Amino acid sequence: MAFGSRESAGLSRRRLLDLLLSGSVVAFLGAIVYPVARYLMPPKVPETAVSSVIAARITDVAPNSGKTFRFGSKPGILVRLPSGEWRAFSAVCTHLQCTVQYRSDIERMWCPCHNGQFDLTGKNVAGPPPAPLEAFDVIVRGEELVVSRRA
Repeated sequence: MAFGSRESAGLSRRRLLDLLLSGSVVAFLGAIVYPVARYLMPPKVPETAVSSVIAARITDVAPNSGKTFRFGSKPGILVRLPSGEWRAFSAVCTHLQCTVQYRSDIERMWCPCHNGQFDLTGKNVAGPPPAPLEAFDVIVRGEELVVSRRA
């Protein structure tokens, strides 16, 4: 084999540079595409299987008012009617999953996103919500209010 000969038994310099450049381009694209793909497809968060929670103490909620609480991984709303009766619902609006609030001036649960309204039985009565709120049972246990899923 002569000095300066183009023949070699292994990888030529040009082929080696092509492989290195191709590998760096693939690594660069992967570094960009992977985070974007993870952002667009968030991981599934399993909902904890909660059947009942202590939502509040009796003294925390005045008549004709409401209080939000956590029910597993989602919010719930506890309402004390003017008569003193207790009601509890999922606080997730059935339209766009916004959190509903209790408005004492209209005595309804209200969704601030698109002015959806639910009556005190959870039924959708105004605005775009397509379905009623999920209702929960309220049990008074001493000074605590226990909210549980209906069977």
